[in-house]
Amino acid sequence: MNTTGYLAIKEHIFSNLKKVAGVLPAGKIEEEVNNIKGLITAITYEMFAKVIAVESLEELNDEDWARMVRELETHFDVKMETGILIQGDEQQDRDNNWWTSIEKQKNIKRYWERYKNHIASFLPADVVRAIDIDTDIVMNNIENPTIPNFSRYGMVVGHVQSGKTGNYSGLVCKAADSGYKFIVVIAGGMNNLRNQTQERLNESFVGQSNGVQVGVGKGDNDKSATPFSLTTVLRDFNMHDADRASQGINFETISVPVLMVIKKNTSTLKSVISWLEKQYKNKVADHAMLVIDDESDYASVNTKDEEDPTAINNGIRKLLSLFSRSAYVAYTATPYANIFIDHEAENESVGKDLFPKDFIYALDAPTNYFGARKIFLDTQGQHIIEVSDFEDTLPSGHKKDLEVHDIPPSMKQAMLVFLLNIAVRALRGQGSAHNSMLVHATRFTAVHQEIAAVITESLEEIQADVTAYGKLPNGTSQSINIQNLAEVYHDSFNRTEFSWKEVIDKLTDLIGTVVVREVHQKTAVPLVYRKDVPTNAIVVGGTSLARGYTLEGLSVSYFIRNTVFYDTLMQMGRWFGYRSGYEDLCKIYMPYSKVADFAEIILNTEELLQDFKVMADNNMTPDKFGLAIRQNPNSALQITARNKQKNVREFTYSMQLDGKAKETSVLSSKAQEIEGNIDAVKALINKLPSQFENVNSHFLWRDISPAEILAFLNSFVTFQNDPLGLTARMPISFVIKFVQERNVNWDVVLYSGQGESYPINSQVSIKKEKRKIITKADGNFELQNRQVSSGNAEAVSLDDAERKRVGTNRVDARQVMARPLLMLHIIEPNPEIAGHNALAAFGASFPGDASTDNETITLKINTVYYNNLLQEVEADKESDD
Repeated sequence: MNTTGYLAIKEHIFSNLKKVAGVLPAGKIEEEVNNIKGLITAITYEMFAKVIAVESLEELNDEDWARMVRELETHFDVKMETGILIQGDEQQDRDNNWWTSIEKQKNIKRYWERYKNHIASFLPADVVRAIDIDTDIVMNNIENPTIPNFSRYGMVVGHVQSGKTGNYSGLVCKAADSGYKFIVVIAGGMNNLRNQTQERLNESFVGQSNGVQVGVGKGDNDKSATPFSLTTVLRDFNMHDADRASQGINFETISVPVLMVIKKNTSTLKSVISWLEKQYKNKVADHAMLVIDDESDYASVNTKDEEDPTAINNGIRKLLSLFSRSAYVAYTATPYANIFIDHEAENESVGKDLFPKDFIYALDAPTNYFGARKIFLDTQGQHIIEVSDFEDTLPSGHKKDLEVHDIPPSMKQAMLVFLLNIAVRALRGQGSAHNSMLVHATRFTAVHQEIAAVITESLEEIQADVTAYGKLPNGTSQSINIQNLAEVYHDSFNRTEFSWKEVIDKLTDLIGTVVVREVHQKTAVPLVYRKDVPTNAIVVGGTSLARGYTLEGLSVSYFIRNTVFYDTLMQMGRWFGYRSGYEDLCKIYMPYSKVADFAEIILNTEELLQDFKVMADNNMTPDKFGLAIRQNPNSALQITARNKQKNVREFTYSMQLDGKAKETSVLSSKAQEIEGNIDAVKALINKLPSQFENVNSHFLWRDISPAEILAFLNSFVTFQNDPLGLTARMPISFVIKFVQERNVNWDVVLYSGQGESYPINSQVSIKKEKRKIITKADGNFELQNRQVSSGNAEAVSLDDAERKRVGTNRVDARQVMARPLLMLHIIEPNPEIAGHNALAAFGASFPGDASTDNETITLKINTVYYNNLLQEVEADKESDD
């Protein structure tokens, strides 16, 4: 295929489609492609080349035209819903339409309009529309800057790598339009993220970088309103630079907005505060300040007593206290830490803590977002390669003195896939785009350096062979490296798209451009994505990459880092984002345990969002949302780990089970307990009434006494030393106490599957449920993806109409359930377990939702057991990368 000609025709069609106002009608893309195809047929390729001002065009085949339609659809057929808002009690009584009803109508909106025009050139129309509405809603909640005295605290929750920077860039533009004079963006704790954030705000708001027009500033000849930035792409804030840059400027009367993009660093915050105190002798009364705290769950949360707040938390609060008019908006994809802030905490010298008491706004992601659900749940594992061959070379519990002499075979394979991706993307016409591979295998800088050295050695061998033999007809017989590349291409790629010869020829041209870059505290050669040439980099790093930093063109990730924290794990997922035109090439190499962790986090996070929607519908407040997270059974691990960090030996834990479901997804491998649990299920069934309902081959008993449920729970053996259910996924102590305290009747269901017949008694016979079983390191059994039941399992107790309405939406099923549901399973394990043809498992589903106002279940937890379970928390403290 002639790539240049293909791209020229596609760009012409793209320009035509951009001229269509609003969202494209159905079929418009295919219609436009067919129109151009017909025009070329009528006037010839040679004549059409003159029409679109290119030298020549080669003929496209039917597959080329079909591919063009698909690629255009990935851009234009994108939908994005607006977000969801919950507000504090005081906020609900304020003027929450000051921006959209009054100010936006009369305001020139200079900064927003040019930003909107800028992003409209590359974002789908529906995404631009959603950003406009989302930022309008946040504007309505941060307060009119002309109001004499105010302090507002809010939080915007997005998805990892989903475009939060683009959202708050829009907020910055609108805030500046409305009259906010000082805008401080607190970026991550690393220089690379601060620099990247500054570069993006230069493009989206300032319009120039080092005197050169960029982004929104291109073609804008009116320099009078250019925002004044006290920081640059290469330099964080310091007082000397600020004094020099602001000579002759009176900040009392300055007419343009002032921007600072600063690192989340104690000394930087102190410098900003000192400089502002020097400019303004008293509290700033006439100018409003907007503080945007990017990745706000990192370092901003106070983890000490309120009498002595942590330094960064103290600095942010002190900064806000300098202004009579201030708005603080936290941006994060993982709000777990933020909701642990005491919403009533206040310190006389630095003011209120940063809890988002006024509003929380949850953003949606566009349909082309390459997110966690798509990767780990919806695509049957097509992007996941499970690895288990790293323990000999990169053992899980290694220390910082580990010597690395080789890399695992799976990492070598990942490197080959990445090199082939570079060639395939170039053949697809994406040769000017950056390409990255991530290797995240340790928490220690010294080990990153060792890994990078071995990768570099391996890469140089491949580069030498491909350069020497790549274009020879017998290259595969001349080099084992080329032979390995050919085998990987044959096994892992769509060979009908490009021939092996096309791919190896292109790779031979590009192989010399591939580099290895380290990103950590002691980086020598920085990772740079230049504007003028594409970067092809294997990036070795960890924590320094785990917060907001975007790896451009990331298509292969090798991830074996371990952590107990949901938020940390999600932030390490740099592979989320947008992969238009190469999503099919993306691969993630990780151990099964991490795949299961991500799948579990996704389901828990989605359930949390469902709670958020319910709370919004019921006008519930941010502090109620924080309480809901703290009491969610799926948050137990996070809370326990944080208590561990504070050296708490014993603590009281309250769990809200209403509207939740828990299952025994980890089962004992002890023969006596396997048989005992089977007997417990049979004993319960034998005690149930002889009248039952048959629902889709499942057996259902209604209105069963809690005494029968309690007897079963006391006889079924789970991990008795784990009352919170962190290892067994079943907080059995809380479920038992729920049965005792609530004293309500239950429904009981015994499911029938597709396996062998299994009689329970003379009346009840089922087919076992087939499930894949993973044997864990401790010898116990884990059901694949930690799921015991299927999507519609909890709807079994509903009537036919309700069952049909809720379908597989388990949260909706719980909202309308009449009674708690005990779910019994007889599992047919795959692979077979010697001596056991069945395993017993159970789940408990509780009616209600986030608005349910029942008493929580509270237990006193002794943390001695968890000291060992959560030792990874302590290990994380040792990280130095």
